Amino acid sequence: MADVNGVKRPRVIIVGAGFGGIHAAKALAGKDVDVTIIDCNNYHLFQPLLYQVSTAVLAENEIAYPVRAFFRQKKNIDFFLGRVTDFDPQQKRVITDAGELSYDYLIVAAGSTTNYFGMDSVAKHAFSMKTLNESVAIRNHILNIFEQASKESDVQKRRELLTFVCVGGGPTGVEEAGAISELIYSVMAKEYHHMDFSEVDVKLIEGTDRILPMMPKSLRDEALQVLRGKKVDVRLETQVMNYDGSELTFKGGSVVKTRTVIWAAGVKAVPVMAKLGAPLDRAGRVIVRKTLQVPGCSDVYAIGDSACFMQDDRPLATIAPVATQQAEICVQNILHTISGRPLQLFSYHDVGSMATIGCGDAVMFRGIIKSKGFIAWMLWMVVHLMRLAGTRTNMLVILKWLWNFLSGDRLGRIITQHL
Repeated sequence: MADVNGVKRPRVIIVGAGFGGIHAAKALAGKDVDVTIIDCNNYHLFQPLLYQVSTAVLAENEIAYPVRAFFRQKKNIDFFLGRVTDFDPQQKRVITDAGELSYDYLIVAAGSTTNYFGMDSVAKHAFSMKTLNESVAIRNHILNIFEQASKESDVQKRRELLTFVCVGGGPTGVEEAGAISELIYSVMAKEYHHMDFSEVDVKLIEGTDRILPMMPKSLRDEALQVLRGKKVDVRLETQVMNYDGSELTFKGGSVVKTRTVIWAAGVKAVPVMAKLGAPLDRAGRVIVRKTLQVPGCSDVYAIGDSACFMQDDRPLATIAPVATQQAEICVQNILHTISGRPLQLFSYHDVGSMATIGCGDAVMFRGIIKSKGFIAWMLWMVVHLMRLAGTRTNMLVILKWLWNFLSGDRLGRIITQHL
């Protein structure tokens, strides 16, 4: 596309419509560049709330927003539906399964995928929770499992069905375990009149000696106490070795029989990042310069879960605030390059950490500020509502959260696919 003087404007391609990609596009909206966002889905997904879809708190359309809707009034932003399969930095092209696109500047914000650390059996049989479809699959599975258990006469088979295991003691695992416990003991227990809920077993497995490692000890202890109060069996320093769909095996040989393992123990960059030909870390992320440029490709930037950025001698976490802050500097550096100004160096400003442990209960930490319980939960709601897309979505979500808090009900318990 050309500007009003007929001069061809620089073209910026953004790979990925996650937090980093959408934030970068918003920062470029209205600028004297043409922008194309490439993603294999036509929506931006609010991944921090996937666990609420998987446990019937929210519906799919309440945590996803159409990409094109963000830029309805921004004529220089376009969207291309496709999956990136390769890069050609020499010819400045991005190759997708729906065609090739040329760029002057490239921002790779392709996100991450589940890391099973080479355990193929776990990858085959466990549930991950990185996409909308995976979250819906978990919801369907849990609801189907209860229908099966309600008809099962064999005690051992019933206990196997009613054992739910979350692996990973970070925010995703903690939030999922707490939400599953609430779904079972606060909702299901009222409706399955002939089931013995003492047979239910919800477990949270963590390989290290702590959950929520980003939190101070007092908040980690609080989260542990709350989870155990919700009847979650938290096992620390327990490493998964294998899962065949019915038996979960730990290092040391102990076994738990279960039909439900939800894997939240790690992420890695999407495999296509290797096609850039740049140095990668152990998680497959491009090791970027301080300017967020990819080494050897001055016109290519990597941000968010696609990038390994070292600060204070350690890589930054794969969280949304890192991606959005990197998007700001990345866009500034592209605009500075176009106008001939010096590039800026990126430095992450910590905005703190928070995690819910259940409805009305959370922990939050920022600097010297620590909060827990109901106040932390209220702050968690405010922060997440600010990041959600769209007024309608905000209204629906807050109404559901309040209804869930006041009534304890989960209206999203609809089975859309049977086992």
